[in-house]
Amino acid sequence: MEFTEWIRGRTDAQLRALVSARPELITPVPAHLEGLASRAGSPSAIGRVLDRLDRFTLAVVETLAVQRKPPTKAALRRLLAKALAEGEAGPALETALERLRELALVYGPDSAIALAPGVCKVLDDPAGLGPPVAEVFRHHPPEQLEDMADEIAPGTTGTGKERLAAALAEPAQLIAEVSPEARTALDQLAWGPPTGRVPNARREVRVESARSPIEQLLARGLLAATGEESVTLPREVALYLRDGRVHRDLHAVPPALDGSTRDMKLADRTAAGQAFTFVRLVEELCERWSIDPPGVLRTGGLGVRDMKRASADLDVPEWVAALVVEVTHAAGLVAAGGTVDGEWLPTTGYDLWRVRATADRWVSLAATWLQMDRVPGLVGERDDRDRPLNALHTDLRRSAAPAVRAAALGVLTSAPGLAPTRDSVLDRLAWEQPRRRGPLRERLTEFTLREAEQVGITGLGALSVHGRALLEGGAAAVALEPLLPEPVDHVLLQADLTAVAPGPLTSDLNRWMTLAADVESKGGATVYRFSEGSIRRALDAGQGAEEMLAMLERHSATPVPQALSYLVADVARRHGRIRVGTASAYIRCDDPALLDQITADRRSAQLRLRRLAPTVIASRSSRAVLVDSLRAMGYAPVAESLDGDVIISQLDSRRTEGLPPARTVSSANGLDPEVAAAAVRALRAGDAAHLARREPVAAPGGQIPRGPATATINALQEAIRQGVRVWIGYLDSQGNATSRILEPARMEGGYLTAYDETRAAVHRFALHRITGVAGLS
Repeated sequence: MEFTEWIRGRTDAQLRALVSARPELITPVPAHLEGLASRAGSPSAIGRVLDRLDRFTLAVVETLAVQRKPPTKAALRRLLAKALAEGEAGPALETALERLRELALVYGPDSAIALAPGVCKVLDDPAGLGPPVAEVFRHHPPEQLEDMADEIAPGTTGTGKERLAAALAEPAQLIAEVSPEARTALDQLAWGPPTGRVPNARREVRVESARSPIEQLLARGLLAATGEESVTLPREVALYLRDGRVHRDLHAVPPALDGSTRDMKLADRTAAGQAFTFVRLVEELCERWSIDPPGVLRTGGLGVRDMKRASADLDVPEWVAALVVEVTHAAGLVAAGGTVDGEWLPTTGYDLWRVRATADRWVSLAATWLQMDRVPGLVGERDDRDRPLNALHTDLRRSAAPAVRAAALGVLTSAPGLAPTRDSVLDRLAWEQPRRRGPLRERLTEFTLREAEQVGITGLGALSVHGRALLEGGAAAVALEPLLPEPVDHVLLQADLTAVAPGPLTSDLNRWMTLAADVESKGGATVYRFSEGSIRRALDAGQGAEEMLAMLERHSATPVPQALSYLVADVARRHGRIRVGTASAYIRCDDPALLDQITADRRSAQLRLRRLAPTVIASRSSRAVLVDSLRAMGYAPVAESLDGDVIISQLDSRRTEGLPPARTVSSANGLDPEVAAAAVRALRAGDAAHLARREPVAAPGGQIPRGPATATINALQEAIRQGVRVWIGYLDSQGNATSRILEPARMEGGYLTAYDETRAAVHRFALHRITGVAGLS
């Protein structure tokens, strides 16, 4: 049975499973099932699907690839049983064959299981076996092969290559003739890799003159020279040395996970607490960058100093700060904007995100982390050209990152309540994805396990209930909500101008406390300290003294200390007495004595002040410089507009426009079911039209239709009247004769307009180039 016919015989459900598991086959949708079969056999498509196979299923493919003809299921089971380290091959083989047929990698009945076209070409050295004899000796001169065959297989008939292949199919006698050293060299190559390097490998050596172990093997064809300094062990010889086994120590089931068993209730609460913390870290980062945004490097990204400052502000290690920054950016909450040089500012999307419930906010951040192709763990390292890898730089993109995160967390999904060790996770992934192994993937796996704990998907190393719901597409927010710590709406004010938050504050109270006080320490309870500078910061943002005291009374479980009331009142009394405007800039104050004090101060000399009136001083400095300088001198000025109104510094309102984060919508099988169903319907319809094409009536020997011009015009007019298809001969612009199957629509101005089935499009054809017309049977 041909592969295309096998594809055509699959049911709609089987075709939907195929295109869901291999969505690249319908991007775009082929015109018919023959095109689908052709695309499924392309090297790129086969390479992608082989990368998704586990160790045992890939071993089944490799075993089929090294067989001379399609084996029966029973024969395949016996071959795999020889390689199994433990257990039986039967159940695992049934599952593997079902999976391979679903993926269209094998086809045919159980009596002759065949690999799909193109699979053998993609597999390089399957199971560590080299090419067969016919291929490994293909570049040797025929006369050299004849001489080798005469020496090792005298009296046989056929070409030199055929006689050599027959002799090496049963190489026991030839192997027995070589020295123990030569046999040791064979054993080293038997289980792969099948190639080695030796000097002068291409020199011709005869059996009687061979001295070294390698010469003995080359002379008998047990090794083949494939280059000036390279040799390859033929597949037939390797299989004999392996005693007929294709693999060694094959496991039909994945290796068991090692680790510590966790109390799931404790693990879920731990993960929920970390999820809450991660959301607050993102919120705190955005609030701080609203007030004092870091600049964008000329090469893009965030500077090293700004990264260190973010780490200090958030009171977390730098790798955690890098994770927070990267996820915040990937979620569309911060973006480059602001000045000409650029600043990293919160986006308008942050304001929408901030007002959502905490569980919903966490789901958006965790889903972003799972899907983003950026690797925060690389921040601080150096690239191939010894340049530092900065946060938010394009060099942090790795296309494999989302797949590795999904695979690593998938391992945790299979072991509920277990916190597996790093090595056991790597071993499991090596079994599940043997073709995707490498140093980068191992590092990405380590980053995934570390970051999943920080984001709150895992707790104490075990997958949490809300993490599992997120991975499986369930209601993660619903699972997380009851586990989150209950926010408190009050603080404990103390006489030493500090406030203690006995738990996580509500979002609004947290923002207000961050504005009006400085965080002194974090931990089980957050300690805030009020100071003149923090009170002035709140006043600059538009807060009034009475409003601040009312806020404190409303959200304090203890009376407002007298010292704090005096501090607020004192700062508010002095706040705004001095007004700074534009002259270049000016200072005005209703108290001339206060202006006398300013002009007499030595520190004001650099401001180049000039008294214009008892209550006004002009300066050549800008308004911003004047405000900052006067505050440094101990005064509390405010800026005013040209109309004399106070300018309120909205420290938390700086925003930039940012694109929403990209989202990938797919089903658990890799493709939306409706898309898969629509693709199959289109394939069936296109295939039916493809098969409905009938052979032309007048096509003896496949010749192109030819006839008189008058008969051609009449035949075309009749086809237009009846609405039928015709087969025409046509000369292209180079004068080459071609044939087309058309559905004529109209003739005018010396041209025929028709739907060209050959090219699936409407075209115009010059009538004088049509050589003839034939009907379709």
